[in-house]
Amino acid sequence: MELILAAAVCSVLVSILLKICKAKGLNPMQMICWNYAIASLLCFSWFKPDLSHISPSNTPWWLILSLGVLLPSVFLCLSKSLQSAGIVKTEVAQRLSVVLSLSAAYFIFNEHFGTFKLIGIGLGIAAVLCIIYSHRSSHAQASYSSSGMLYLASVWVGYALVDILLKYTTGLGVQFAVALNLMFICAFIFSFLYIVLTTKQIGSATTILLGLVLGLLNFANIALYVKAHMLLKDTPAIVFAGMNILVVVLGVFSGLLFFKEKLKTSTSLGLGLGIMSVLCLAYAMTVS
Repeated sequence: MELILAAAVCSVLVSILLKICKAKGLNPMQMICWNYAIASLLCFSWFKPDLSHISPSNTPWWLILSLGVLLPSVFLCLSKSLQSAGIVKTEVAQRLSVVLSLSAAYFIFNEHFGTFKLIGIGLGIAAVLCIIYSHRSSHAQASYSSSGMLYLASVWVGYALVDILLKYTTGLGVQFAVALNLMFICAFIFSFLYIVLTTKQIGSATTILLGLVLGLLNFANIALYVKAHMLLKDTPAIVFAGMNILVVVLGVFSGLLFFKEKLKTSTSLGLGLGIMSVLCLAYAMTVS
C-alpha cells in the first residue's frame, strides 16, 4: 500500500508544481518539454526496454508519433486546467478519464461488461458532468469560466485517448516499456521543436531544472504504479481503486489547504459520485 500512496503523492505533486510555476509566470511548455527528456532516460534505465527489436516495418510508428504529439498536448491542457479550473476539479477529471477508455472498450471493441462496470461508468460520467457544470460562472467571468470548462473536458478526453491508444499499441505486440520509451522520446522531440519555433529559446535554467523535477515526479508516479501492480498482481482492483481515490482525496486536500479553493455543492456531488464510480469499477474487477 506504501507504493500506491507514494505513486498518488507523486501524481498530485506534479499538479501542484505545474500550478505554482504557472502562477509565477514560468512557461509550462518549456517545463513539459524537459520533463520528457528526463522521463525517457529514467524509463530506459528503470524498465530496460529491449530497443534492439524495433524495426521500421513491425513498429506502429503512426501510433507512437500520435502519442508523441498527444502526450505534451494533454499535459499542457492539464497545466491550463489547473490554473483556470483548480486542482480539485482537474484531478477528478483526469482520474475519471478511465470511464471513457472503458466506454470505448464496450462500444468500439465490443467487450462484455457486467452490471457493476456499467454502473461505474455511468457514475463516472455523471461525476465529470457535475464537476464541469460546477465551473460555470457569472457573466463577468464568462470567458474565464468557459476556458476552464473546455480545459477540464480536454483533460478528461485527452487522458482517455492516451490510454486507449497505448492499450492499442501494446495490443499490437509492442512491449509496454518499449512503447513508453518511444513515446517519451517522440514527446520530447516534438515539444522541443515547438518551444524553439514559438519562443525561440529552450528555456531558462529555472524552467529546465523544474522540468527535470517534473519529469522525475511524473516518471516516479508511473514506475511506482506499475510496481504496485506487479507486487499485487492477484488484487489489481486494490491498486486501481487505491490509486484513483488517493489522488482525488489528496487533490482535494491540497486544493483546499494550499490554494484556498472552494467546494460548491455540485463539486462535492461530483467528488462523491467519482469515488463511488471508482469503487464500482474496482469491485467489477474482482468479480470478472
